[in-house]
Amino acid sequence: MKLHGGILTILLSLLFIAEFICISESTQPPFSCDTSNPQSHSFKFCQTNLPIPLRARDLVSRLTIDEKISQLVNTAPGIPRLSIPAYQWWSEALHGVADAGPGITFQGGAIHSATSFPQVILTAASFDQKLWYRIAQVIGTEARAVYNGGQAKGMTFWAPNINIFRDPRWGRGQETPGEDPLVTGKYAVAYVRGVQGDSFQGGMLTHGQLKASACCKHFTAYDLDNWKGTDRFSFNAQVTKQDLADTYQPPFRSCIQEGRASGIMCAYNRVNGVPNCADRNLLTGTARQQWGFHGYITSDCDAVAIIRDNHKYVKTPEEAVADVLKAGMDVDCGSYLANYTKSALQQKKITETEIDRALHNLFSVRMRLGLFNGNPNKLLYGNIGSNQVCTKEHQDLALEAARNGIVLLKNSARLLPLSKKTSSLALIGPNGNNANVMLGNYNGPPCISVEVLKALKSYVQNTVFHQGCNAVNCTYAAINDAVNTAKGADYVVLAMGLDQGEEREYLDRVTLTLPGQQESLITAVANAAKKPVILVLFGGGPVDISFAKYNPKIGSILWVGYPGQAGGIALAEILFGDHNPGGRLPITWYPKDFIKVPMTDMRMRADPSSGYPGRTYRFYNGKKVFPFGYGLSYSTYSYSFVHVSQSSIYMRNLTATQSAETSYGVRYLSVSDISTESCENAKFSAVVGVENSGEMAGKHPVLLFMRQEKLNSDTPAKQLVAFESISLEAGSKAEIEFTVSPCDHLSNANEEGLMVIEEGSRFLIVGDKEYPFNIVV
Repeated sequence: MKLHGGILTILLSLLFIAEFICISESTQPPFSCDTSNPQSHSFKFCQTNLPIPLRARDLVSRLTIDEKISQLVNTAPGIPRLSIPAYQWWSEALHGVADAGPGITFQGGAIHSATSFPQVILTAASFDQKLWYRIAQVIGTEARAVYNGGQAKGMTFWAPNINIFRDPRWGRGQETPGEDPLVTGKYAVAYVRGVQGDSFQGGMLTHGQLKASACCKHFTAYDLDNWKGTDRFSFNAQVTKQDLADTYQPPFRSCIQEGRASGIMCAYNRVNGVPNCADRNLLTGTARQQWGFHGYITSDCDAVAIIRDNHKYVKTPEEAVADVLKAGMDVDCGSYLANYTKSALQQKKITETEIDRALHNLFSVRMRLGLFNGNPNKLLYGNIGSNQVCTKEHQDLALEAARNGIVLLKNSARLLPLSKKTSSLALIGPNGNNANVMLGNYNGPPCISVEVLKALKSYVQNTVFHQGCNAVNCTYAAINDAVNTAKGADYVVLAMGLDQGEEREYLDRVTLTLPGQQESLITAVANAAKKPVILVLFGGGPVDISFAKYNPKIGSILWVGYPGQAGGIALAEILFGDHNPGGRLPITWYPKDFIKVPMTDMRMRADPSSGYPGRTYRFYNGKKVFPFGYGLSYSTYSYSFVHVSQSSIYMRNLTATQSAETSYGVRYLSVSDISTESCENAKFSAVVGVENSGEMAGKHPVLLFMRQEKLNSDTPAKQLVAFESISLEAGSKAEIEFTVSPCDHLSNANEEGLMVIEEGSRFLIVGDKEYPFNIVV
């Protein structure tokens, strides 16, 4: 019997819908190009032996205009006549697979939780790229397991957040690797490679296929959410070319060029008057053409709508749609493109070719994820199941990450570690008996949940708890009761600091002090306790705790960030000496009067004429509570420069480019004029000796800085050029060889945003040791 083509199409569509229902009920992942479906064999986009660009073009060519428009939003509906299932672009995996977006569910399937690693700011404090990569590998594996189990509507995860933690009040600074562009860029590369299935060194993806898709956000100069009436939806960030070049953009360049991320997200704010998602120079000119980005670009959620509604950048919805598509954005997290793209097309503000361009990028990424290769459970990564989520190895890694990130800020008279023979302990504070506070934001349900109280009881059964405050905001403190609790114990641990009620997305802080009556409670308890107390601070952003730093009654201070599912265990291990702390601060801790500086001022460099102090350790010239890179240990580490391969670098001998002279009379070369080969030839090595002269083994991050002898308004006070974490037994020594690239590490941005290498004397710095060398241009 011969069927009419239209009837055949309808029957096949109904067959697909029935198959899709069965797939959903059996918790199998949705997929296209089922080999058992005879229709699939006729589609070029299902032929896996063809290049993905050709397959994507074939698929797009088969879509009606209404079908095309339907795919331009994050909740993309299925196209039954082509056996293409629905797809959700928005899933989250900031520090573990999370149900914070609509793409992931932990209900109704075999997987009810995922490994919850420390919030990123604490993970960054380990200064350990290999640890970051291993964490990302776990996230990618667990993401694929959730998808294979039918509990994910997509495999595109909107992480990492690689904005610079520019201002200590930023509520989302906790999500980032900190204030340094080099650290942030290295974190981006490690995260993206790990999640996507690449090797640590890069370049090892199997035929370009992704385990999961990572998306670097928020592009660019986004670091204000809601501060004193200014919010991210209307903020116009005024940023100099100089600051863009050497602070805001480098992490995104690393993410794209070295990490090879398959996604980036454009931010809500404007930069110098232009909304990021409507900036063709940014999305197409910089990301795609200059940096070679191949992937999809998503808006932040409703960032297209606010171009008209908040920024007032255009007058009509159709103009907003046209601006973002012409700029190079591909998918709208929201409904604006679904609602107004057709009318924009009818008004001839855009062409169908511009829609097709976006769709090519979107379907190419879905194909790289293997979602158009038949049943993904029978293909690469198809054997990753629920038994690979929350494994012992993954949970051990979460504990390792928490241990290695926690920073010891003070340890007077070697109060810590405590003796395991301690007979009684008092735990006081609103964060002492709350496992949820350790998870931060953008988290999913953790594999385990262990409060600090429970973890401490495993060491000292006679541990009593008093909350001290009504909540973390501490609008009321039961000081007398807390004091009485403290008097009855041998040692006191105070679990204080911040939580998501004090700092989070869309909530920036307005002070840099502890909330409410926390300081009064801490001081009263410290004065009443038998021995100096131990202060434990939760939180992502810095706090001015000068009162505690200089109070002899407060013997030890630890910053634990938001340490994830194993944070309570890690803290207890450190307090009782089963782990030697080695974390170092990835952000400057500013004094409380820094709040006089408007958060809206995006300048990095200080301006002495106006009293503007600058930002981050690279440019801030004011007093610090604790500096970037600060962190103590139970051991003592010392450094030496064992060997530096060159004491003078003659850049002029490596290039035919002529040097120029700055306005202050210093000769320089523009990095863009130096060939890649010449930059490679200019690299030199610095071998640093490290000795652990203490009585405990420890893992210790070694940070190598550079400073110029003669500073000017363009140059940072010092600049991190390399870092590595090393494990040393008590009394042992080791050597680390760092490679220093003048083009990458010793250049500065000038006022025009060009990276230049200036002639003059430099110093390599590690700890209290300096090594002089010269650059001749």
